[in-house]
Amino acid sequence: MIWFLIPVVAVLAVVAYAAGLALAKRRAAGHPQAHSRPQQHGYYALIWVAAPALAVIILAGIFSGPIAQNLISAGLPDVVQDMEPFRRDAFLNDARLLGEGQRPFQTWTGPLAEALESEAARSAGIQRTLMWGGIAGAALAALLGGLLAFAQIGPTLRARNRVEGWIGGLLFACSVVAILTTVGIVFSLVFDAVRFFDRVSITEFLFGTQWSPQIAIRADQVGSTGAFGAVPLFAGTFLIMLIAMAVAAPVGLFSAIYLSEYAGPITRGVVKPMLEILAGVPTVVYGFFAALTVGPAFREFFNGIGALLVGGPLDGLGQYLMLVQNQMALVAGTVMGIMLIPFVSSLSDDIINAVPQSLRDGSYAMGATKSETVSRVLLPAALPGIAGAMLLAVSRAIGETMIVTMAAGLAANLTLNPLDTVTTVTVQIVTLLTGDQEFDSAKTLAAFGLGLTLFIVTLLLNIVAQRIVQTYREQYD
Repeated sequence: MIWFLIPVVAVLAVVAYAAGLALAKRRAAGHPQAHSRPQQHGYYALIWVAAPALAVIILAGIFSGPIAQNLISAGLPDVVQDMEPFRRDAFLNDARLLGEGQRPFQTWTGPLAEALESEAARSAGIQRTLMWGGIAGAALAALLGGLLAFAQIGPTLRARNRVEGWIGGLLFACSVVAILTTVGIVFSLVFDAVRFFDRVSITEFLFGTQWSPQIAIRADQVGSTGAFGAVPLFAGTFLIMLIAMAVAAPVGLFSAIYLSEYAGPITRGVVKPMLEILAGVPTVVYGFFAALTVGPAFREFFNGIGALLVGGPLDGLGQYLMLVQNQMALVAGTVMGIMLIPFVSSLSDDIINAVPQSLRDGSYAMGATKSETVSRVLLPAALPGIAGAMLLAVSRAIGETMIVTMAAGLAANLTLNPLDTVTTVTVQIVTLLTGDQEFDSAKTLAAFGLGLTLFIVTLLLNIVAQRIVQTYREQYD
């Protein structure tokens, strides 16, 4: 409601900085041994004007909505109080819109039309009162903070220490927010995953080979309570990740070797930015590319090979290849590998460049060629870091969703055939949580079981990668 005050507070903070700077210079004129520079006093005044005002604005933005709702609900007329909760909420929303000068969604007649006018005026009055109260609170907080800061500015004020204390406190608060966010994510996953495993055996989930989470309509249907064996999902995730790394690892690594050891400054300055443009392409664009270009191209290729084999000794294989469709694990893995090329290339390039130049010079001094130096000196020295980069790329491949959804299908097939349609853990999580869901059934809670499993796997991969990279860095520090 009063977020528009933030630019005003920013302007007041700049004015407070200028005033504090000027006041500090004037008061320090006869005191050459001032503890802090005038700029530090300006920052001190800026902080004491901006911080209290921003705190009031944030609190008002958070609590003004619930307060207004409670005040409006407390004074409703009887004709509105007697309405069903759903219709009453719709009525109050229309009253709020009318009070803001907008058109209501519904047309109310009879006593409700008269009540709508009065409630719109009352809602507008409450919102206006809260807004002006927030403005007054922010202004008062800025004024009191400024007066406190200006009263303390002087040669003996340890403004530098206090400003650095504020900055340290801000950085600490950001760290705490990041940690609490992580803890909240883990807690939400674990809480609902435990509820899922209360309904479905963890053994069935980890080792079952049938995935059919939908609940049947009739009790006599097969899998009427759902089948939650996640092995097909793990197999599909592993297959697509393997194909993606088969594309990204060699291309990315060889690109890094070329850019680091063979390319000249001009070539490197052109090729490296062009290669890294791939990192900025949204994954949905890769999904379109896979579905509209790579998929049809692969289908035509395999269908053509199948047409050549039909009628010969490999007639069965030919018939199978003739049935290959656009959606297959090979398409999703190939396009995902293209997406990971700049990731692998950039990390590997930095790691190879970090190898000490003395190793190169020693190899050349012994008469080794550039290719021998790369294969026998640089790559063994950079191998731990490259391995860490590959593991990080694997984590990225495991967590990809959009490309798999558009290029590999949704069928949970237990297969390692790259020409079959498969699905992955992330795709199933999206499928299970799409639309209106009741978070009290095994079908919906299965998404949290999958999410917890995926979280643990990627966490372990990241830990292993970080340890490998850390070992590599310690080796040459």
